[in-house]
Amino acid sequence: MMAVLRVHHRRLLRPRPHHLSSSSSSSPWRRALPRATASSSRLFCSQHAASPPDAPSSPSIVADLLDYLNESWTQFHATAEAKRQLLDAGFTLLSENDDWDLQPGGRYFFTRNMSCLIAFAVGEKYRLGNGFNIIAAHTDSPCLKLKPRSASLKSGHQMVNVQTYGGGLWHTWFDRDLTLAGRVILKDADGSFNHKLVKVNRPLIRVPTLAIHLDRTVNSDGFKPNLENHLVPLLATKHEETTVNSGEKNSSSSTKVVHHPLLLQVLSDEIGCRADEIIGMELNVCDTQPSCLGGGNNEFIYSGRLDNLASCYCALRSLVDSSTMPEELSNEKAIRMIALFDNEEVGSNSMQGAGAPTIFHAMRRIVDSLMHQSMGEGALERAINSSFLVSADMAHAVHPNYPDKHEEHHRPELQKGLVIKHNANQRYATSAVTAFLFKEIARFHNLPVQVFNLLHFNHQCHLFSSS
Repeated sequence: MMAVLRVHHRRLLRPRPHHLSSSSSSSPWRRALPRATASSSRLFCSQHAASPPDAPSSPSIVADLLDYLNESWTQFHATAEAKRQLLDAGFTLLSENDDWDLQPGGRYFFTRNMSCLIAFAVGEKYRLGNGFNIIAAHTDSPCLKLKPRSASLKSGHQMVNVQTYGGGLWHTWFDRDLTLAGRVILKDADGSFNHKLVKVNRPLIRVPTLAIHLDRTVNSDGFKPNLENHLVPLLATKHEETTVNSGEKNSSSSTKVVHHPLLLQVLSDEIGCRADEIIGMELNVCDTQPSCLGGGNNEFIYSGRLDNLASCYCALRSLVDSSTMPEELSNEKAIRMIALFDNEEVGSNSMQGAGAPTIFHAMRRIVDSLMHQSMGEGALERAINSSFLVSADMAHAVHPNYPDKHEEHHRPELQKGLVIKHNANQRYATSAVTAFLFKEIARFHNLPVQVFNLLHFNHQCHLFSSS
C-alpha cells in the first residue's frame, strides 16, 4: 500500500531546513493531516516551500510532487487537482459534448468521468498530418472501495463492507488510520442532481488485526486473512436505532438501508448538505498518513499511490512548463498531449480507461477542428503514424532484502535513471525503435536511463506506441 521513491534533491531541499517547521505563523506550508509539530522530522508538503539560500529561485519539484500526492487521495481528486493546475496555467476547458474551435498556439483539456483527463497544446507551426507527442499515465491505484451495500453489524459493531480494487498488498491495510474519499451524487431541492468530491480529513475507519493471544501461530504460519470476513473496517460501536434491514420492504433503494446513517451523517457534515440529499456514492478507503520526505538524508518519498500519480504529476508538469508562455509554442510543429487514464489497475477496459477510444476520438476531433476549410486526405492516419507516445508508469527498484526477485542483469536501481521496460510477450509496447528514440531524447538532455526486462506480467498495455 505504501511505496517509497528515491529522490535526488541536492540543491532542491536540504535535510530538515529550519523554515519548514509548521509552528511558524508565517509558514508557507498548507495544512496537512496530521500537522507536523516543531520537533517533527517529517516534511509535509504544501503549496510551495521557501527555498534554502543556495537553492534555485523556482519552487522545488519535490515539494510540488508532495503537494499533488497529498491532494490526490482518489482518482477523482487527482483529476480535479490536475484540472485546477491547468486552469491556473491558462488552459481552456473543453466539453466533449460541444463543438471545438481550436487554434494553433492554443492550450486545451477535457475530463471524462471526473477521473480521466486529456490535455494538449497545439504548436503554432502545426500543419495537417503532423504528429502528437504524448505522455500517458493513470490516475488510479490499488485500494479498497465501499460496496454498494456497505452497512453491516458484527457483534455490536458498525462495520463498513468493502471490496478490493486492483492487485494490492491487502495485509498492509490492517491497523492503519483509514478514512473515506471519493465522489457523491446529491439531489438538490429543485430536483436536479450534481456530484461533489468528498474527503473526510480524519481517521474514520480501521481494520484491526486479531490479538496474538488469539492467533498464536500467525508468526510461524503467516498472516492469511479471509478478505471477505476479516478485511472489514470498523466504523463505530454504538447500535443504530434503525437496524440495517428496517424499512427494506418499503424503501429498498434508500441509501439509509444500504449505508449506516452515521456514515451518511459524517459525509453530509463534510460536504455541507443534508444526509437525505446523498443518493449515491463512489468512495475509496484511504490512508490518512500524508506523503512526506524521509530517510537519513530526507532522500526518500514515503507515500502511497506513487503508482501512478508520480507519472501523472511529471506528465502534467512537463506540459504546463513547456507551454506556459506563447513563445514556447511558436516553433512547435506537433501537438503536445498528456492522457491521464483511469482503471489501469483492473485492465483499462472502461469508458475512462486506456482501452477505450478516448484518445483516438480526441485526436480525430483535434485534427478535424484544425483542418478548417482545407482538405486533408488521411490527416488523422498520417498524424497517428507520425506520433510518439510514452506510456509512463513506475518500475520496481531492486529490494535490498529480496534481490533474488529480479533477474541478475535487469535490476532497476534507485538514482540510476529512468527505466525502459521490455517484455517479449508484448505486455509493454516498447520496441527497438521506441527504446532508441527514448534513449536519444534522454541523451540529448543528459538523463541517465536503465533497461528492465520483465518475464512475467499480467497487465496488457493498450496504447499504440510506447517506451
